[in-house]
Amino acid sequence: MTTDRAAFISLYGGIYEHSPWVAETLFDKGAAASPLENTGPMAAIVESASLEMQMTLLRAHPDLAGKLAKSGTLTVESTSEQASAGLDQCSQQEFEEFTALNTRYRDNFGFPFILAVRGRNRAEILENFRARVDNDTATEFREALNQVHQIARLRLEALAQ
Repeated sequence: MTTDRAAFISLYGGIYEHSPWVAETLFDKGAAASPLENTGPMAAIVESASLEMQMTLLRAHPDLAGKLAKSGTLTVESTSEQASAGLDQCSQQEFEEFTALNTRYRDNFGFPFILAVRGRNRAEILENFRARVDNDTATEFREALNQVHQIARLRLEALAQ
């Protein structure tokens, strides 16, 4: 592990989408040398955060196959993850369904639909989206955090390679 705080934040600051505070807290508490060893401690930092900070973290995620993806303004990590699932190749009909589901989901929960998409295809993602959009808020909040942790784990695995 680097002992330089700025270098550490540069490397780990994007593990949790637009939430460098997770990496900052980890550094201050003492991070492990291996990216994978930081998976649990980073998740624990998020779990112990205030509800307001958790909501801010969830709201930092982009819509799947949304306007940011179309305009090319996603983070490098999100662009890669969405492309790996073929979300950058949606048909017009799929894009319209994603747009409608994104709007409905945000209206229901106040944060975007979050799913670790790596290893999934568009049909699986749409099926998951349709199944979750009518969940109750508590269930969906917990699932969104679980998905954020899964995304973080995948990003840490990529760093370890």
